[in-house]
Amino acid sequence: MTSDEGTVRVDSWIWSVRLTGTRALAAAACRAGHVRVNGERVKPAQALRPGDEVRVRLSERERIVVVTRLVRKRVGAPAAAECFLDHSPPPPPREEIVTVAERDRGAGRPTKRERRDTERLRAR
Repeated sequence: MTSDEGTVRVDSWIWSVRLTGTRALAAAACRAGHVRVNGERVKPAQALRPGDEVRVRLSERERIVVVTRLVRKRVGAPAAAECFLDHSPPPPPREEIVTVAERDRGAGRPTKRERRDTERLRAR
């Protein structure tokens, strides 16, 4: 750890407050440049302090959080929610699930006509 008790590693904190599933994923995101602290790209060992703004880009969504409390160990979801203020934009709405034509069990392979009808439905 660091000698200063008022800081914690950014990869450890991201994992501890459950923004990523594993610490390895948090460190990989830092190395790939998907994590910014106060607008600057950071390495996994960068020190984090209360009041810092952390931007994490994960799976096509950017999470913008402000650190309110430092934690060194992984905590439960209710405790993790108290460690940061979430300023992230709302997630995009899920697109409607397209119904796929289903064949009766045991109906065999589709005919050429049925296949073309299915492709026509999927193209919409």
